[in-house]
Amino acid sequence: MQIDLTDKRALVTGAGRGIGRGCALELARSGADVAVNDRTASDDARAVVAEIERLGRHAWLVPGDVFTRPSCEQVAAEAQRAMGQIDILVSNPALSRRADFLDCDPAIFEQVIQGTLTGGFHMSQLVARQMVASGTRGKVIFIASVHAEVPYVRSAAYNAAKTGLVALAKTIAAELLPHRINVNVVAPGWIDTPGEHETFGGEAIAAAAPALPWGRLGSPADIGQAVAFLASDAADYITGTTLVVDGGFLLQAALPRSLPADKPRT
Repeated sequence: MQIDLTDKRALVTGAGRGIGRGCALELARSGADVAVNDRTASDDARAVVAEIERLGRHAWLVPGDVFTRPSCEQVAAEAQRAMGQIDILVSNPALSRRADFLDCDPAIFEQVIQGTLTGGFHMSQLVARQMVASGTRGKVIFIASVHAEVPYVRSAAYNAAKTGLVALAKTIAAELLPHRINVNVVAPGWIDTPGEHETFGGEAIAAAAPALPWGRLGSPADIGQAVAFLASDAADYITGTTLVVDGGFLLQAALPRSLPADKPRT
């Protein structure tokens, strides 16, 4: 299926690297012009802008910390000024800090909630207000995680934030039905990103990948392609749903386990 986003204008937050970068590039490959947000005007973000332009699309660098309301206001306003209007928002807020629950620093917990959940609220509200004011039948897509489905240990804050993000998206979808603004969620599984390499190390990831159900980690492009689909007219009748893109990661508990030779199957 050919996704055609020609003449659409997208804002992607956290687009300097990883999943955000994958989303920005796949939207551009499908024909969209893209405002690339990163916390600063980083070399990574500038490289994404340059790559989008090499694809023949327009791109703008819109730096700003989307974890705070004032900065979200600045990012939304600057993106609108640059592009005229925002047809697609990919809200990719994420801050993960792993710690045992009993040792978790309350300040870190609040920071993760603020960056992952509250930041998603701010950005989506500001852009949705623009869409409603201009009569744009836009697309709002949140990047959540399979952490919203499985309470992985040492991730209490991240699990809570991503679960909340899914509930937030469904609520927004219901309220924006009269405006025909589609609001959906993409929930990635284990994706090969710089952040994952920083957390687990390249050797550990290389060793784990073959044992995953699909035989590999997902790529940022896998997530970007799902986002491009949800941003397209092909997904016009889809709203308030979560698209899990995990190569069967959540199905691992359903797979058969080897049993000791002396233990009969029942």
